[in-house]
Amino acid sequence: MQQHRIAPAANPSARLSRREFLHTAGTAALASALAPALASAADAQSPKALVGSQSYGWGQYYQREGLDLDAHLDDVMSALRDAGYDYLETNLDAATPENNARLAERLRAKGLQPVCLYVGARLHDEKAGDVVERILAAAKVCRAAGFRVINCNADPIGREKTDTELQTQVAAMKQLGAGLRALGLALGIHQHTPEMADHAREFHYNFDHSAAGVVDWCFDVHWVYRGGLAPLVALREYGDRVVSWHLRQSRGGIWWEELAPGDVDYPAVAAAAQARGCACRYAVELALENGTKITRSAVENHRRSREYVRQVFGV
Repeated sequence: MQQHRIAPAANPSARLSRREFLHTAGTAALASALAPALASAADAQSPKALVGSQSYGWGQYYQREGLDLDAHLDDVMSALRDAGYDYLETNLDAATPENNARLAERLRAKGLQPVCLYVGARLHDEKAGDVVERILAAAKVCRAAGFRVINCNADPIGREKTDTELQTQVAAMKQLGAGLRALGLALGIHQHTPEMADHAREFHYNFDHSAAGVVDWCFDVHWVYRGGLAPLVALREYGDRVVSWHLRQSRGGIWWEELAPGDVDYPAVAAAAQARGCACRYAVELALENGTKITRSAVENHRRSREYVRQVFGV
């Protein structure tokens, strides 16, 4: 998922052992070491597995044709329903909260469910508290409309954040997570590559200084992979925090047009997630970048990807 803004201390010895572990652990050994466990985050388990689609890639496909996704959102919803999806994840509207309720109505009218929304937020400076309050105000409407998870990516700032900025950010995440939990929603922290710099310093910091059930995780598998952290390692450490997923694939390091066999070993990820007892809200997020080979329509690629999720994750 790309960033959409809404507006305006670690244990060194533990980190050393983690870095050593990242360099020496093998995929097979990690998969066999994952023991069954229940997720401890509040509302981490869905009543049943749900498979959705993230809207970002759809927007890219429409942009290639000179079209606006928002004007064709009903068409996307119909295509997803017909392909067997349960939900569409798009952006939380913090400026006009009632639009989130209208989105839920549109989803239901198309046979889909309101499940997850995504938001980017500037959480590392003195205005973080105001940003959190705006998200929570919108979240009240979202919860009443039936949404269950808010996936949030802290804004990158073009460099690594200082320890002070990370402290401010985590305090804001905890405030946001506690507020969402009080409303009956879960917070899933999302990441891109900036958070994975310096041996995933920011990524680990967010979780090492917060508690499961308050600050939980939207596991975007490919961004973790691209950031240099093995997905099975990430699951081993933070599987109890997973409340939602974003699924994408690449081949030769370049995003592939559908979810299919490729660089990420999704069968191993699925097996580990099931052993771990992770929440099962899977959002396919197809996206395009320089070098992506496009041979089919967005509708066909999403249909094929839905079948792959069924084969690999069993849902």
